[in-house]
Amino acid sequence: MNQNLKIRMRGLNMGGWLSQIDAIQEKDPDSFPGIDKHMETFITEKDFVNVKSWGFDHVRVPVDSYLFFDDNDEPVKNRIANLDRAVELSKKNGLKMILDLHECPGHDFSEVTKSPVQKLFEDNDTYLNKTEKIWTYLSEKYSNETHVLFETLNEPVAPSPEIWNKVKDRLCKVIRRYAPNSTIITGSNMWNWPNMFSSLTPFDDDNVIYSVHFYEPLLFTHQKAPWMLNSPEIREERTYPCDYGDGFIRKYGFTQSQGKWDRDRFLKEFEPVSEFSKKYNAPVICNEFGVYTPVELNAQLRWYEDLLSVLKEINIGFSYWNYKNLDFGIISIGESLHENLVQYQNKERINNPVLDVLKKY
Repeated sequence: MNQNLKIRMRGLNMGGWLSQIDAIQEKDPDSFPGIDKHMETFITEKDFVNVKSWGFDHVRVPVDSYLFFDDNDEPVKNRIANLDRAVELSKKNGLKMILDLHECPGHDFSEVTKSPVQKLFEDNDTYLNKTEKIWTYLSEKYSNETHVLFETLNEPVAPSPEIWNKVKDRLCKVIRRYAPNSTIITGSNMWNWPNMFSSLTPFDDDNVIYSVHFYEPLLFTHQKAPWMLNSPEIREERTYPCDYGDGFIRKYGFTQSQGKWDRDRFLKEFEPVSEFSKKYNAPVICNEFGVYTPVELNAQLRWYEDLLSVLKEINIGFSYWNYKNLDFGIISIGESLHENLVQYQNKERINNPVLDVLKKY
């Protein structure tokens, strides 16, 4: 293992800046300044200063490829300038930066339940070739930026682990070809869920970190979230810890949230991750987790305490979702749905209760 990877990373996601901009616009359409102006103003150097002053060591910057590359997969130069700025500001403020390909040609993690198979995983390789072209550009462009880590794809949902393992290896090979010394991050199938680590194959390289995401029990963390209401079970108000019964079924019969959830359950859920890490001497980061902000605050804090203490116990780093807005933000500005939540009733609109738990671990 690369010795630099033994350091347990702790950071925040900057989602909604160079990704998921449509979701930002939907929540506050009257004041939305347009895509390009949004990229220029939503996150500034002050935000990088915040992350560093709070004691974190990195930011994860999600990027939606369709915003930065045209139909021929050629870079849109004025948009790429915003990604350049992210690289520069993270470096200037002593932060590592995970460049996360959040959406790529043929794969949108948020749309997977609406289509039988994402196009990225079709047999003809059309979309995989397009994604490889994008990674060729990004990894070559930033290969000399030693603080930048490249994450192959956010939350893949392939029909089988074997299919994802093959795609993952191809993307890793492209990145490694053009960025021979950069750290690569790649994760498990089915939204990077922990139990999928039992079927994840490691990429043959000693400079790789493996990513896991954790929002379980989803019936608690995403209760009443508008984008989840097509599942009737999600509409019920729930607390934590609790027994969530039969849970509910998602893509390809993937069952989530069933049974009793508490700190012991978290430890059990992460067993496949710990076993993978030990077997292959591979570092792991939980680079997304969180609770939908309107959920009862004290129950949220119990969930955060249990999860973060488990991650620390098993030596897994983290990137909290999310730094600003998108219903999980440490900072919430212009989100009318969350305007009166108690945790944001301060001048800076900072969710200090959750931030304090994150800083603790």
